[in-house]
Amino acid sequence: MRYFLARHGETVYNAVARMQGNSAHTPLSRTGIAQAEAMGAALADFLADPREIDIWASTAGRALQTVAIIVEHLHRNFFDVSTDPRLVELEVGAWEGRLYADVIAADGVILCTDRRLFTVQPPGGEDYPTVAARLRDWLVTLSPDRDVLVVSHGMTLRVLRGLLAAGEPFNGVPIAEDAPQGTMFLVENGIETRLHLSDATPRVGAV
Repeated sequence: MRYFLARHGETVYNAVARMQGNSAHTPLSRTGIAQAEAMGAALADFLADPREIDIWASTAGRALQTVAIIVEHLHRNFFDVSTDPRLVELEVGAWEGRLYADVIAADGVILCTDRRLFTVQPPGGEDYPTVAARLRDWLVTLSPDRDVLVVSHGMTLRVLRGLLAAGEPFNGVPIAEDAPQGTMFLVENGIETRLHLSDATPRVGAV
């Protein structure tokens, strides 16, 4: 079983470092659309038979917009995509919709600079163990003999990648390193490789 893990393309919120959360629909920017196209092309080139892969996505609009572009490259139907709310981004609660700079100005340091992870739990939001728990619940529902494509979010995918490929612990949860929007990873037998690396610099607006 191989896992192809794709971070959605850049959104209009990412572009200005605004926290997205899971309530608002935050569409892809032109850069994000190009990133989704590039991931789709890379995956189509890699797969021997694009029909032999299960496709999953977060229920958030930005993930659905990204996966819709990717599946066109695979000559698959958008309605082949399964969605699950357990794949949504880490919930940021009261921070949703606010600029990172404004949150930091009001609440102080919220991210560790070396790993770009929250050092405090968002008010009314989730912590990393909660995200890990819902991802573990989702993983056990998968067919063990089928490859799977997952289109999800920055923080959520960092936890998922950590669970699948022994990420570095943070607050008791294995978490992978950061990567820009529009990046796709392959995890096979517990080993992670980058299938497609976006040429964008990781933005502060992670979630």
